[in-house]
Amino acid sequence: MAEQKRDYYEVLGVPRDADDATLKKAYRELAKKYHPDTNQGNPEAEAKFKEASEAYGVLSDPEKRRTYDQFGHAAFDGSAGAGAGGFSGFDGMDMGDIFGDIFGDFFGGGRSSYRSGPSNGPIRGANLQTAIRISFEEAVFGTEKEIEMNLKDECTECHGTGAKPGTSPVTCPKCNGKGRIVITRQTMFGMMREEQICPDCRGEGKIVREKCPKCYGTGYTQSRKKIMVSIPAGIDNGQSVRLRGKGDIGRNGGERGDLLVAVNVSNHPIFKRQDTTIFSTASISFPKAALGGTIRLKTLDGDVEYDVKPGTQTDTKIRLRGKGVPSLRNASVRGDQIVTLVVDVPTKLSASQREALEAYAAATGDDEGTGKKKKGFFK
Repeated sequence: MAEQKRDYYEVLGVPRDADDATLKKAYRELAKKYHPDTNQGNPEAEAKFKEASEAYGVLSDPEKRRTYDQFGHAAFDGSAGAGAGGFSGFDGMDMGDIFGDIFGDFFGGGRSSYRSGPSNGPIRGANLQTAIRISFEEAVFGTEKEIEMNLKDECTECHGTGAKPGTSPVTCPKCNGKGRIVITRQTMFGMMREEQICPDCRGEGKIVREKCPKCYGTGYTQSRKKIMVSIPAGIDNGQSVRLRGKGDIGRNGGERGDLLVAVNVSNHPIFKRQDTTIFSTASISFPKAALGGTIRLKTLDGDVEYDVKPGTQTDTKIRLRGKGVPSLRNASVRGDQIVTLVVDVPTKLSASQREALEAYAAATGDDEGTGKKKKGFFK
């Protein structure tokens, strides 16, 4: 007994009142998922692909869809007596339209991947990329850097045509100036028409018979150039600066592309950064932490004085407002600097220092070895 077919609407996963756009979208997704070219050696995927193709072949045809809605699968197996005739795959359907649109990814690009004619209009140049390294301070306060790189310019001999002076490019005989060629080939679904960019003229529609001796037919020359890059204050590691019109040359009078300069920021031995906040640590002596007093803290703007409160503990964090990184959006607005204070415990003591600490230990009871402490030395 033959296996019963699934409902075509169920196969495509659409409601029975689905419009043409919904049908096509559903079929596109299934076809890309189960296409044999991406599922080689998978018979289950091939079966699902054929099932989806059959369903779409019927539902995308208004007359066949009406017949199917009335008689179901029986309309195409000769048992309905409705005179609809058997299902013959993609009869009456424009396969070039369907597969050129849906399977462009598999067959080198469908119609949407190609221009309607040769690229005679202005084409903007490609964007170029490079990278520079700057110091931590330069990233915070901004700087000017000079870079060198190879850039293309329009050939002054042929003015970008690539043809020898006195000659001109000729119409490509392979594509007759269209910039595209159509290839017909046999597939599992029958004959298919596929559009491709012409390999001889590369989509230009014209070819150069006699090449320019200066640029060798490329239409451009290349030279080493110096470019000044303005690095804004507050830029962070990995961000880029865009230089408009400093990229590759355009074609047919098109404007130049842009140059994207990626910025790599070197680490700093003292400071760390997170967004616009700078972090650092500072050591203070035990007496200064206990008694309080003025200390000097390092910032990117120079040393500043700070009054430490008596009894300051290690890992105490203080905030220096406006000593952080400027905002990229508003250089006049700066973040803060967070300084973590670390009490410095001496590793070597002089005789007088040891005597003073022993006296302190005796006063607080630490010399008794019991762990019991008195109320406070300064009281």
